[in-house]
Amino acid sequence: MITHETLKSLPAGVQAPPYDINGIKPGIVHFGVGNFFRAHEAFYVEQILKDDPNWGIIGVGLTGGDRSKKKAEEFKKQDCLFSLTETAPSGKSTVRVMGALRDYLLAPADPEAVLKHLSDPAIRIVSMTITEGGYNINESTGAFDLENAAVQQDLKTPEAPSTIFGYVVEGLRRRRDAGGKAFTIMSCDNLRHNGNVARKAFLGYAKARDPELAKWIEENATFPNGMVDRITPTVSSEIAKRLNEASGLSDDLPLVAEDFHQWVLEDSFADGRPALEKAGVQFVDDVTDYEHVKIRMLNAGHIMLCFPAVLVGYENVDEAVRDEDLRGNLENFLNKDVIPTLEAPPGMTLEGYRDSVISRFSNPAMADQTLRISGDGSSKIQVFWTETVRQALEGKRDLSRIAFGMAAYLEMLRGKSEKGGTYEPFEPTFGDQQKALAKADDFESALKLPAFDAWRDLDNATLNEKVIALRKIIREKGVKAALPA
Repeated sequence: MITHETLKSLPAGVQAPPYDINGIKPGIVHFGVGNFFRAHEAFYVEQILKDDPNWGIIGVGLTGGDRSKKKAEEFKKQDCLFSLTETAPSGKSTVRVMGALRDYLLAPADPEAVLKHLSDPAIRIVSMTITEGGYNINESTGAFDLENAAVQQDLKTPEAPSTIFGYVVEGLRRRRDAGGKAFTIMSCDNLRHNGNVARKAFLGYAKARDPELAKWIEENATFPNGMVDRITPTVSSEIAKRLNEASGLSDDLPLVAEDFHQWVLEDSFADGRPALEKAGVQFVDDVTDYEHVKIRMLNAGHIMLCFPAVLVGYENVDEAVRDEDLRGNLENFLNKDVIPTLEAPPGMTLEGYRDSVISRFSNPAMADQTLRISGDGSSKIQVFWTETVRQALEGKRDLSRIAFGMAAYLEMLRGKSEKGGTYEPFEPTFGDQQKALAKADDFESALKLPAFDAWRDLDNATLNEKVIALRKIIREKGVKAALPA
């Protein structure tokens, strides 16, 4: 384990936090303490704590169960310290121990402890990584889903919440009633205009609970949009062992990430913010162009590569991108379908960004899992592919690569690779009806899945015909036979 005590004698080459851990005070509460958060937001905050120790982070886990309890216990045992190994495509690595996370709370075990932090004036930012599908937006109406059972329960017992919406709004209610300030609500999820999505979600809940409270939140809280980017794979026990052997640490929570990182953030904060520009955050008035490039090239390219890669039987992304056929399809998708319909922000070339994406995907040290990238594909397709698909349909452009990607996704949902391996696709937003459509033996039913809702208002008959034809080819002859020329 890494603890305050072991910081005194770290192995050679391992960087210690450059500040007094005991002097760090919390200023941020973060929901969803996953690997990406630890390698991204916590990484940036880590770098400014020496100059401003008032921005430590309190992590919150929302789910119960044995796995969540174990995670909480591991963080507590290690004094919420963990190591981050950053590795470049060349193989060069650096290792540091991170101390930005100062506590970890399991909300179901002590809801009041979470609410006390949320109502504490010292907390000025509440951030979250709750996945693309975690904002409870009804895919049909585009509004916050008030029919959700957990949301309904929170509305009945608002002072004893279980959802992030219930916790955040109750925390803001307490602050308002005490005459305090609202905090910034900051999404760090891979969503276009993630701040706007968060605004819709939290205000949707607040209006259902108390319209006057919702009005106060709308007038006093802020929801900055941000573009976040860093590849951070799952750490298996085997990878954890390898990381510890390389660093000389005995870390129960080791983390690995690429050396690339980017955060573009609107400078809109309700009650101050840390000087994250000193750590490399780019503050802008509008993140739109940055979001478009990242989402439509990196994120969209990731799933265009990984849906068929899972079917072929590749476990890791770097293996998939070394396959000339899959890489060629990815490059054609970026060159022919995305770049011609995309505008770059000042100082960026789309061709240069494309090359960096391919290089990042090829980093073997990430050992990033194709199945992880393919998970929650329904939500990802709607976020990452929609604009490209709509522009192709409206402009009567070539649909072959888009149709192939859709066909590969639908075949991937069946849970069997060409090599005969089986796996369980991760689709957290699927109910029984969606699961039945995904497993249907015919080639057409699954086109009703919500993944494709965002372009149903357009003439998509030709696209659907191509998807059906390609599914047949994949099923009968394999993925490579269905690849567009």
